[in-house]
This record gives sequence, C-alpha cells and structure tokens, in this order.
Amino acid sequence: MGLQDPLIIADTISPPDRRRNWTPQVAALAAIALGTYAAWFYARAGLTLSHYDAKAHLVVSRRVVDSLTPGWIQLGAVWLPLPHLLNLIPVQVDALYRTGAFAVAISILSFGVIAYACATLILAATGSRAAVVAGLSVLVLNPDLLYLQATPMTEPLLLALTTLSLAALARWVDQDGTRGLTGVGLLMAAACLTRYEAWPLTAGALVVAVAALCRRGVPVGVAVRRTAGLAAYPVIAIAAFMLQSRLSIGHWFVTGGFYVADNPDMGRPFKTLGSIWWASHHLNGYGVLLCAMAGAAAALLSGIRDRRQAHSLVALALAASAVLPWYAFYIGHPFRFRYMVPLVPAFAVWAGIGVGLTRRFRILAAAALVALVLFETRPFDGAAPMVQEAQLDRQHSLQRRVLTDVLRQHWRHEKILVSLGSLSHYVQELSPIGVHVRDIVHEGNGDLWAAALDAPRFHVGWILMDELSEGDDVLAERAREYPEFLRGFTRMGEGGGVVLYRRAEEPAAIPPPGSPSPGS
Repeated sequence: MGLQDPLIIADTISPPDRRRNWTPQVAALAAIALGTYAAWFYARAGLTLSHYDAKAHLVVSRRVVDSLTPGWIQLGAVWLPLPHLLNLIPVQVDALYRTGAFAVAISILSFGVIAYACATLILAATGSRAAVVAGLSVLVLNPDLLYLQATPMTEPLLLALTTLSLAALARWVDQDGTRGLTGVGLLMAAACLTRYEAWPLTAGALVVAVAALCRRGVPVGVAVRRTAGLAAYPVIAIAAFMLQSRLSIGHWFVTGGFYVADNPDMGRPFKTLGSIWWASHHLNGYGVLLCAMAGAAAALLSGIRDRRQAHSLVALALAASAVLPWYAFYIGHPFRFRYMVPLVPAFAVWAGIGVGLTRRFRILAAAALVALVLFETRPFDGAAPMVQEAQLDRQHSLQRRVLTDVLRQHWRHEKILVSLGSLSHYVQELSPIGVHVRDIVHEGNGDLWAAALDAPRFHVGWILMDELSEGDDVLAERAREYPEFLRGFTRMGEGGGVVLYRRAEEPAAIPPPGSPSPGS
C-alpha cells in the first residue's frame, strides 16, 4: 500500500481502513500528551536544564539580540542555526530564557511529529495498526528520548525533521518522483540546518531514493535527474550555512577546538562500531535491537521483491544516523550516549515493519514486541543513560553558586570577560541575578573581544574562566601563556572548575598604539 492522501483514500477504502489512516494523527497526539507529562516530571526533578548544552543553546538564541554586537553574526561557530532561529524571539523574554519553556515546547511538539512520521512509515510498509502500536512502543517508551524531549536540546527537532522528511520521501517515491518535490526538499533542508546528523542521513536517503525509483521501473537517468532536483534543497542550505559561518567566524566549517580527543576508540573503525552497538543496547535493550535488525531485513526483502513496496526501502536510510557518531568517536570525540539517541526512531520503524510483515501473526508479534519493550526499557527511569549523562555538570553547577553569590554582592554591571565556547551554560545560570548576555564580552564581539584579550584591565571589570573545560578555555590558556594577562585583577573565588577575577584597581589610560602588551 503506497502513501496516499487520506482524503482521497477515504473515498475508496472500507471503514476499517478509513480509521487506520487516522493512526498517525492519533499517535502524534498521544506522544504530545506523554511528552507534556514527561516535561512536567523532569521539571519537578530539576532536570530540565541540567545538561550544559541545554543552557548553552538558550544563550546562542538570546545573544542574537541581547549582545554588545547583536545581529546574524552571533549564529556562527559550531552549532547549526535553525533551532536558535526558532527560539530567537521567545528567548528574549527573561522568564522563557531562564526556564527554557518555549524551547521545551518545541521539543514536545517535535516528539509528536516523530511519532506521526514513524507511524506513517510503518503504516505505508505494512498497512497494520498493530504494527504501528508495536513500533511506536519502542519510540515513546524510551526513557532517554522521553528525557531529551523534555529539555531545550536540539535532538528532538532533528528527529522530527529527519523522520518527517523520510515519510514524505517515501510518498514521493511511491508517486515515481513526480509530485511533492518542493515539500520533501524543504524538509531535508530544514533538517540539514538543525544538526549535523542530518547530513549523512539525507545523503543516504537520496541514494536509497534513486534505487527505489529504479525498482519501481523509473529509468535510471530519470531517477537520477529527479533525485538531483531534490538534492538541490539540502545542498543549498548547507552551502548557505557554510557561507554564513565564513562571514561570522572566518571559517567555512569548524571541526575541532571544542573537545579533547580522549576516546579510546580513536583510529579504530571496527571498535567504534562495537561501541555504537553497545551504547544502542543500553539505550534500547538487546531484544529490541534484534527485532529491529530483523525488521530492517524484512523491509529490504519486501522492497526488492515487490516493486509496489519499493518505497519501504526509504526507511532503511535511518541507518545513516549512526554515521556521524561513528566518525566523531573515530577521530577521538569523547563518548556520549546522546549521539546514539537519533537511532531510536530507526529501531522503532524497523521493528514495527518487522511486526507488520509477519502477516498472520501480527497481533501476537505486536504483543510480544510491546512486552519486550516494557521488560527492557523503563520510562522515566532515573538510571537511564541519557538522564545520568545530562547530570555530569550538576555537581559543578552547585559549586559555581559560590561565584554567583560573589557577583550578586559585588557586581555593579561592569563588563565580564567570558569565553562562551566554554562557559555559555554558566552565563545562563547567572541570569537570575540580572546578568544579561550584553554584559558579557565574548568571542562573538569581534574587535572588542580581541581588545579585551590583549589587555582586559582596560575593557572589563571581571573575568570568568573555566579550568576544566573540554578543549580548554581560551582565557585560561591565555592566562597560562601570558602572566601579564591578569595584571590588575584579584582572584575572588572558584567553584566547579570556574575561577572568578575582579579588577582590583582603576585602569590606567589606554596605552597608545604600538605599546607592548600581552600576546604582542
């Protein structure tokens, strides 16, 4: 059964089938309801912003407007821009900036879209509501994804756009690539502007689309030309991002400098694959993984054997979600469970397809999969890998309150020198005492940042530096290299690896051009 418009289908199918076509919408509403409860649950536990990146994403959105040098240039550097653009206006409201509430709402809605798209893919491949229910149990009961969609993290939006783009791509293939190109292309472009995981997944999906079109009987040349037209959208989006990055930070693409290469799998490709499998087991359970692999094999065989089911091959492109974590760990990036969460929808779709293709035993297979999910994964499990990983900085955050108290007592709105590459999360933590991003001198301030690095006592009243940061803190490194960097500053305290300095004397006149200074 191909993907078709529900209104057209309604005129030609029996009543049971008509109800079936509302399954994705019902799945989306159920996921949003569960996601809303999860957001409340984790907010009560104080975990909404426990991950340092959750706070840092809010700062990136905020600084586009609230900055000493506001504007589009603040969107450069490591992260892709779409999540920050969506949150740009709401996060200027202090309450939404401090709580991340609007960004959490985006994540919850994304969770609903993921459920809708996965249900659509399973339904298109199997025509079975039981298969949809079984497959979605893998998705919506996963405690790690439930936690992420209750935070301002960007993975939920990524998964919403990638799964929805694949569902639309499957429909496009089912129509021989003759209709809907613009919608699919825009979804792919949006995904590629959200997180880098979308880049290899989109490339893989385009390759699979060519194969699926050919399987449906479309001539190879025509299939390639139609898919090339689709590929233009994400290619243009990626090129635009790289141009913006070049104009804002002077680099086309940032590949390092924000982590210490300490992964034991570095340079070991097969060991890296083993680590991804091991992490996926901890996130989903071995039984679920095996069911998913069997379902993926069934989808492949179904698409090859029956040209009418060629669109089912598109679901296999979800495997490309593993490409980026594999590459990251191969080049030494620290291991993170979070990088394997984008594989959860893949396992859900594949397992659901496997159930649906059992034909005579669908109900029994569906019940068995749901039971397996309940046995291997526990929603709202405080010991879930992602929930634990998100709290790596929590103790440091508590220790940093010592510095926050010092600033609360002594800060008089003098400018504070901070590397946002290392301490964005702490800048967000300072918002309750009235510290705005415009009070911070940081990398996005261009010449002002360069001048403050050269002689901070002439430009700022305070300095914050992180001595524990992955990839090292620019200011801490400069202080070690040039002892004069901190001349005129007094150490006011430390906590959680962060050190606070205050200017101890009124600065002398700014030295004339050509005078010696640190780093010259």
